[in-house]
Amino acid sequence: MNKGLSVYLDGLRAFAAFVVLLSHFAYPRFSNGDYIWIRDYNLGSDAVMLFFVLSGFVIAFTADQKDRTAGSFLFNRLTRIYSVALPALVLTFAIDALGSHLYFKAYDGWWYASSAPVARFLAAATFTNELGFQHIRVGTNGPYWSLTYEVWYYALFAAVTFLQGARRWIVGALVALIAGPKILVLGVSWGAGVAAYHLSARVTAMSSDRALALMWLPVAVYAACLLSGVPKMLLHWEYAVLGEDFVRRSLAFSDEFIWNGFIGLLFAGHILGAVRVMAERPMANARINTAVRWLAGGSFSLYIVHYPLLQFIGAALPGARTTPAGQLLVLLLVIAGCYAFAAVFERTLNRQRAWLVETARRLAILRPQAV
Repeated sequence: MNKGLSVYLDGLRAFAAFVVLLSHFAYPRFSNGDYIWIRDYNLGSDAVMLFFVLSGFVIAFTADQKDRTAGSFLFNRLTRIYSVALPALVLTFAIDALGSHLYFKAYDGWWYASSAPVARFLAAATFTNELGFQHIRVGTNGPYWSLTYEVWYYALFAAVTFLQGARRWIVGALVALIAGPKILVLGVSWGAGVAAYHLSARVTAMSSDRALALMWLPVAVYAACLLSGVPKMLLHWEYAVLGEDFVRRSLAFSDEFIWNGFIGLLFAGHILGAVRVMAERPMANARINTAVRWLAGGSFSLYIVHYPLLQFIGAALPGARTTPAGQLLVLLLVIAGCYAFAAVFERTLNRQRAWLVETARRLAILRPQAV
């Protein structure tokens, strides 16, 4: 992967994380409804599909170029996820408990699932909270659902990639069966990212003009669809065929699966065009590259802890939502909190991995040898 493409993908990752943050900030209880258009267009959900495409592309790249064994792949994926997910869960339940005690009325709504916290924590920690047709909200941390989806995509990808013969299909089918249809129907976007990576070598011979068209035509189509109401039209078609109650309650965050699959293909096309375009573009200013990489380096944390922080800070500063200055203050405090979290957990991943490897080595030395 050339440096220009790497920086561009990092920029997309950071962009998607901030769009999701803004989509939640747009709720009237945080910003007085001043930015409700972000929710009207459901941009946060679309940004998650961009995350899925990016994830599929990057995971296919790492499996092809770096993690070429099942052991290496599983170790790196699990450490990447758990290094942020576990502390994020602890933070979520801790500040939810504090916030609901100090500001009960602000937590009295659909956005906070307070019952059976231990069961919710365990479901989230084992990524079983979205299996089948169940939906277990993780306190106020609504975005956590997509992390569960990703983990099961990793598992399915690992089965198909690293196993051979009949075991590949038996284990793959078992993983798919456990994950359930709700997770699988959004796998189109994640799979599109994988396909984009495997097709990327073929676009190197494409002309610059065609590559630019491949890169930006999907963006234009996406914008045209939003402005013409295509997402709502597809959703109502799902209601008509599957029943509104089933789509809304059983599919939960997968309710717009047709639209989500379509834009996943569009985003994959955009990235495929970017592979060719970025190969011949000069690198941006070094400071810009550094800033983009820094923002992307904390984007996982931004995505996974912003909502509980937003709920708590919004509850602590209820009057802030009524003025632009107050709204900006809340937003900046949330961003600062997310990147402080990233500094402690996300950016220390290599050290955490080294500690785990060294600990495993020491335990192996201490293990009694067979006589």
